[in-house]
Amino acid sequence: MNRLNHLFSSNAAWAAKRIAENAEYFHDLSKDQKPGYLWIGCSDARVPANEILGLAPGDVFVHRNVANVVVQSDLNCLSVMQYAIDALQVPHIIVVGHYGCGGVGAALRGDRIGVADNWIRHVRDVADRYSQRLAAIKDEHQRYHCLCELNVVEQVLHVCQTTVVEDAWKRGQSLSVHGWIYGLDDGRLKNLGLTVIGAEDVLRHHAETCDKILTAYSAS
Repeated sequence: MNRLNHLFSSNAAWAAKRIAENAEYFHDLSKDQKPGYLWIGCSDARVPANEILGLAPGDVFVHRNVANVVVQSDLNCLSVMQYAIDALQVPHIIVVGHYGCGGVGAALRGDRIGVADNWIRHVRDVADRYSQRLAAIKDEHQRYHCLCELNVVEQVLHVCQTTVVEDAWKRGQSLSVHGWIYGLDDGRLKNLGLTVIGAEDVLRHHAETCDKILTAYSAS
């Protein structure tokens, strides 16, 4: 029976290294968590939040799912958001997609892969909403990149429209929602230019950002 002993060995080496660097590391970490960020990202194994940001355990509260989708009926995501906002007082929510996202690619091509099709349908809705302008992007690779970015912007809107975020803004809590994307080929994050700090003009900011993205890809 394979008991994955190599993973326990790797864990022991990692823990020993941390203690060698700081004898109180785990004692301090166990006291409390005070993350400055809620990362909502893709489940893709190549997109680890803490490593990408260069931050230590305890610095980032994380929720991940296929294609970094935020749906108002997803109690898992909403529960994570509420705990991060209400209990941990996280001041920043970052929705992070990535180029080459399998879920976005499946939505763009109309692939059928199984039960995940029902989840990816949310991304397909984004593709359908901008179908004419996406079709005008002749390069297939660029069209794929564009939808990855549009999906992030759409999920930022969904975050802003949740009751959890709306209630935080109503009570005057400082909370910003950001849309970023990650490049698997260079390890760099890109700011998509959408940061929302309040309920005012959320739809306008969303529409303007989508238009800028589509215009840039159409011109390339």
